[in-house]
Amino acid sequence: MKVQSTARVALMVMLPWLAACNSNPSKQDIGMVSGAIIGGVVGSSLTSGSTVGTVGGAAGGAYIGHQIGKEMK
Repeated sequence: MKVQSTARVALMVMLPWLAACNSNPSKQDIGMVSGAIIGGVVGSSLTSGSTVGTVGGAAGGAYIGHQIGKEMK
């Protein structure tokens, strides 16, 4: 249940930011956002909804997603 609410909050936070983009996002941007969302959900589920776990997972996921997107040129 907490994972679903965390995912909803992440989506609500990210949606306006993504909608504000005027140009097509790069593969790095897509990887970073996707990684942050997935990492936040995974971090939250692994730490039973801990805020630190969610933020840490999102940060780690964003970094990994950015690096993967950079390699996909």
